[in-house]
Amino acid sequence: MAATASAAKPSTWSSIVKPAVVLVVICAIVGFLLGTVNNLTLPTIMANREARAWATYSSLIPEASDFVALECDVPGVTACMEAADGKGFAITAQAKGYSSQVPMAVAFDDEGVITNVIGMDNTETPGLGTKVKDPAFTDQFIGRAAEPITLDDIDAITGATISSKAALAALNEAIEAYQTTAGEAPAPAASTEKGAA
Repeated sequence: MAATASAAKPSTWSSIVKPAVVLVVICAIVGFLLGTVNNLTLPTIMANREARAWATYSSLIPEASDFVALECDVPGVTACMEAADGKGFAITAQAKGYSSQVPMAVAFDDEGVITNVIGMDNTETPGLGTKVKDPAFTDQFIGRAAEPITLDDIDAITGATISSKAALAALNEAIEAYQTTAGEAPAPAASTEKGAA
């Protein structure tokens, strides 16, 4: 009787160790395959990112034939480019909004005037925070001097104050980057708080 009772009871190998080994082997194979696919597609992913970046620069300064990357250590600035033939500067910067980074692309002429602003894709609240990329918001910066801008100076988006502040902070970071790369002394950073001096 003891022999039949032990035959009915599953062994430690088949009940615990074997399923664990099978899961580890499956995970190792899937991990290897995912890593291989990532390595195979990485050049295409990087080329697409660079193409999107160049499309943004070309949208900012359409008359520029080429761009040269400049050194920039301003926090929040993701790219600082000088347009060929002295056509100006294209700078992208981002700041933390309500739920994501709010990236802005800004073009400056050689006189330090903002000539174009593009609000880039973000994952802020649809219908509210995403409005920072609409021309109704971005066009208010065109023609301004490359000097810090406060929340009092702009028409913020109603119901999206945090996203508006983030877009303004990104814009001010781009202004600081322009001042630094154009050889001007950077002005003190302006507060994005309404009513701050």
